[in-house]
Amino acid sequence: MTVAFYPGSFDPFTNGHIDVLVQALNVASKLVVAIGVHPGKTPLFSFEERADLIQRSIADALPARAGDVSVVSFSNLVVDAARSHGARLLIRGLRDGTDLDYEMQMAGMNRQMAPDVQTVFLPAGVASRPITATLVRQIAAMGGDVSAFVPAPVFAALKARHKG
Repeated sequence: MTVAFYPGSFDPFTNGHIDVLVQALNVASKLVVAIGVHPGKTPLFSFEERADLIQRSIADALPARAGDVSVVSFSNLVVDAARSHGARLLIRGLRDGTDLDYEMQMAGMNRQMAPDVQTVFLPAGVASRPITATLVRQIAAMGGDVSAFVPAPVFAALKARHKG
């Protein structure tokens, strides 16, 4: 069984994240979605809310594979967190060349620290390339329609968070 570790803030979980998650399940039998929790940052959604939104989004999008995905938090080095969950693959999504430059640096550092954990880059599909969680948060906060960018459970949560 191949376990992959997909780290991120997922604040909020977007259709781009779903795109990468689907691809990750094509290369791994189990996927650990790992929400980075940092005491110095104040996310829009708590860890518990993000975990719930991710699980509901996966259940909607991939009901047959939902049991192959778990959601955890981590606050240590990503390679140490991956190892602690038995993962040998570290999943990273790429939208463009800017992502690639940054992710190559991270992959190089991670490989030095943990040569047994292999970074796998998965390209975003054309429809999800422009989607970033930061832009989704900004658009939603300003009353914009983000329904094309996020799964239905996340859209409902964003509307509820920004109502009035």
